[in-house]
Amino acid sequence: MVALVWTEWHGVRQAEAALAFGALIAVGEAIRCVEAPPALAGGGGGVPDPRGEPAPLAAAGALGYALLGRLGGEPAGHGVLQVVTVVVAASLAGLVAPLALGCPVDPGHTARRVLTAAFAAVCFQPLHRTGRLADWLGHGPFIVGYLLALLALTVLCDAVLAAALARARTGWPYGPLLRDELRSLPGVGAAVCATAAVMALTVAVAGLWPVPVLAVPLLLIQYSYRRYAGIRATYRQTIASLARATEIAGYTPTGHAREVAGLSRAVGRELGLSEPRLTVLEYAALMHDIGQLSLVDPVPAGATEPLPAAEQRKIALLGGAVVRQTGVPAEVALVVERQADPYREQPLAARIVRAVNAYTELVGGPAAEGAAGVAALRALERLRLATARDFDPVVVEALATVLSRGVYGRPR
Repeated sequence: MVALVWTEWHGVRQAEAALAFGALIAVGEAIRCVEAPPALAGGGGGVPDPRGEPAPLAAAGALGYALLGRLGGEPAGHGVLQVVTVVVAASLAGLVAPLALGCPVDPGHTARRVLTAAFAAVCFQPLHRTGRLADWLGHGPFIVGYLLALLALTVLCDAVLAAALARARTGWPYGPLLRDELRSLPGVGAAVCATAAVMALTVAVAGLWPVPVLAVPLLLIQYSYRRYAGIRATYRQTIASLARATEIAGYTPTGHAREVAGLSRAVGRELGLSEPRLTVLEYAALMHDIGQLSLVDPVPAGATEPLPAAEQRKIALLGGAVVRQTGVPAEVALVVERQADPYREQPLAARIVRAVNAYTELVGGPAAEGAAGVAALRALERLRLATARDFDPVVVEALATVLSRGVYGRPR
């Protein structure tokens, strides 16, 4: 509000630059929202990925304007407050078309962009306008190094904000969320920073005409990400459809695989697994019962945990053999076929799937007694009593922590 009032009172300085960069931000925000691919689920439990689709064009435009010190050889007249005003106005303008078309929008991304652009502007504009930056670094390669270092610090700030926003929305542990954000920086983040730096330095010498030219690579990145997200969504839907074969055949209850996958992914996040390992865990949880298709007679309610160890081992090995024929990563098949092993011999993903599967069977099976909360407590007690051989106590306690948050609609 302070920035908007100040800009209204003093007027927009160098309106052509504000209009050019504002249009870039608005277009980037609009194409991020309109016809975006379906959000990839956070793991079958109905919790979407809070990070959403990136907007490299809008981010580069906002950072480029925040770091703009000269325009066509002349000093730029805007300051920090005008940068904030332009970014806010352009971001809101970019949301008009998605709202008119009924597309979902996320104000959290807009807030992040405003804060990161303001951070970059605060670190650059006062030093540049007072001449201290030129006195300290001159106009040679040192100023380029300063811009790159400032951009690196800015994207770190954005990663911290993104992880905090995801933590507030989902209740997931902050550490793994921040780690996933930091791991994504060398990809799209590097392209955004490089384009923003080149944009600011080029416009300082040549004027505004290079702005649309420099936007083309980011448009291609946006298109490539959208295609990649669409392929991932289709791939996951294919695996989920294959996992439903046991439900259609009557071997497991409807929705069992989806529930195990969602809860397994949440437990994996609680234990600090990275995003690639969470994906393997989710796929294995979706297909953990596929070996039951080899049984002549279905197991009552699809509950494999009460079966003898030899029978569990046979189902797990057959399931792993089936999974290997589907083309999914080999780690998924390994998790499926190691479910029946003692937990000390299992990989962590297999420990998670086995504990979560046993819990869902105890809660939803015919042996469940009492209200939902009582059944959940009894199921956790059964798991804790079996931690000597069958279940990892660390996994069981992580499962209890996840359930206590009520993220999946369960009572706290």
